[in-house]
Amino acid sequence: MALTRARIEEELRRLDLPDGGDLISRDMVRALTVEGGEVRFVIEAPTPESARKMGPLRDAAERLIDSLPEVTKATVALTAHGSSQPAGSSSGPAQGPEAGGHPTTQDVPLRPASVQSILAVASGKGGVGKSTVSANLAVALARRGRRTGLLDADLYGPSQPRMMGVSRRPLSPDGKNIEPLHAHGVTMMSIGLMLEPDKAVVWRGPMLMGAMQQMIGQVNWGELDVLIVDLPPGTGDVQLTLCQKAAPTGALVVSTPQDVALLDARRAMDMFTTLKTPVLGLIENMSTYVCPGCGHEAHLFGHGGVRAEAEKSGLPFLGALPIDLETRLSGDSGTPIATGDGPMAQSYAQIADRLVEGGMA
Repeated sequence: MALTRARIEEELRRLDLPDGGDLISRDMVRALTVEGGEVRFVIEAPTPESARKMGPLRDAAERLIDSLPEVTKATVALTAHGSSQPAGSSSGPAQGPEAGGHPTTQDVPLRPASVQSILAVASGKGGVGKSTVSANLAVALARRGRRTGLLDADLYGPSQPRMMGVSRRPLSPDGKNIEPLHAHGVTMMSIGLMLEPDKAVVWRGPMLMGAMQQMIGQVNWGELDVLIVDLPPGTGDVQLTLCQKAAPTGALVVSTPQDVALLDARRAMDMFTTLKTPVLGLIENMSTYVCPGCGHEAHLFGHGGVRAEAEKSGLPFLGALPIDLETRLSGDSGTPIATGDGPMAQSYAQIADRLVEGGMA
């Protein structure tokens, strides 16, 4: 019989709960994944008190699934709805916030003491290249000798694993703290590393906020000069959690020159002002396009709008980045353009220099 989610759920129905029903009928199974012969899932108890009594049930579920002939390894964690820590889990690869369960918020500051500076890279509008700028800026800062981290906080659309060329699932030796990965001199973490590649994140606000808190506070970032946080577009729960819980040093706002993008960029700047997070500068992406055949320069999205906005707002203008095919190809291949020595790498190096010289990173 094929090893499928339905097969695992069918087996778990055989485990009766003391107060009636089973794990499936009571909707207590979370983050069930089947990869080859490996099966992982979380049992979510209704309360922390009940979770403390369910250790034998977790063990029984793990033995039951592990006994299936097609299963090479079964890993079962136990957590509680409303609890900020797993009640018990097997060590192994991290399965996402709450070791794979539904994350919840914590009323504690989360800025790691070992991280000197946190820079949020934001945009009001999606599709302006914010993640590309985040990845390349992180690499450029690392090449300038800064101990640099990169947190992919775009929880609905994590793209940094692809751009940084990493796919290995992070480890969590103690079932609580997560070991980050390393690429191109950058320490990095992304929710995309803890989910199936095509798995959608369908979470409500509190779950997003809990995931964000854990991605900052439960990752062993080590000693960093600067942590770049690639935020999702807009002005929502993730941004609110970062600014309120992690007290970032400041924010960099990325926009294209076009009026529609600038409207949303202004909203992003207003959000940071409301949350008392300084906007340290603006970056204009897709500023210009130079035809590789004839050398003609075209301004597909307008030109100079972000510089004008920076002057109007009294903010530093950190640089203009053109539309560049090699930048896109490098990101898709997992080797950011900033790792090289060409014109685009030099552009990112200049922005990194401005941040370092300005004491921002």
